[in-house]
Amino acid sequence: MTEFVVRLVDLAKGTTEEVRVDGSPFGTKVLTRTLRDAIVAYEANRRQGTVNTKERGDVAGTTKKPWRQKHTGRARAGSKKSPLWRKGGTVFGPHPRDWRHRTPRRQLRVALRTALLAKLQDREVVFVRGLAAEAPSARAARAWLAALSLEGSSLFVLPEPNAALWKSLRNFPGVEVRAADHVNAYDALRSRTLVCPAEAWEKLRDRATRRARAEEAA
Repeated sequence: MTEFVVRLVDLAKGTTEEVRVDGSPFGTKVLTRTLRDAIVAYEANRRQGTVNTKERGDVAGTTKKPWRQKHTGRARAGSKKSPLWRKGGTVFGPHPRDWRHRTPRRQLRVALRTALLAKLQDREVVFVRGLAAEAPSARAARAWLAALSLEGSSLFVLPEPNAALWKSLRNFPGVEVRAADHVNAYDALRSRTLVCPAEAWEKLRDRATRRARAEEAA
């Protein structure tokens, strides 16, 4: 059984200890190619694809020849819409398109599993206790971040959607908040540190290893 050391911070008591987490459900090797394919797909799906440019056929204006072909001393010109002219059309410019990648769900689940394994190997997972708020409070969130002593960006993973916690943490730079059911490999790798209660980690583990457990049972 592969075990990893994870820091556990109790926000209510202000104590820090180290606990061991079983990493065997996540595999033994980080699948870098699978991670790359998943990240490329997620980033491509975020693109709107609405950029557009006007070619010479789309530019408004006359189609009359500016001057006659010969005996003027000027270069030949057939249209004021030429890309060589000011306010002319664009050559091979971008047009609206769909950048979406269709990735199998099983591959995305494997990508999440191997992303969590990479986080465990790099000791970039922090467990917390006492992360709760009845109402939004930036002061409480600032105290939590000071107690956690995080370096770089962080992703707070919650067992369930919580508007109070989200509103408390959303305005701090480099801090993201997600529910465990909505976290994917892109979210996990984009932030340096995963901060989550034990319940949220169990949900992440169950989501990432559901298919693997089913295949082992079969």
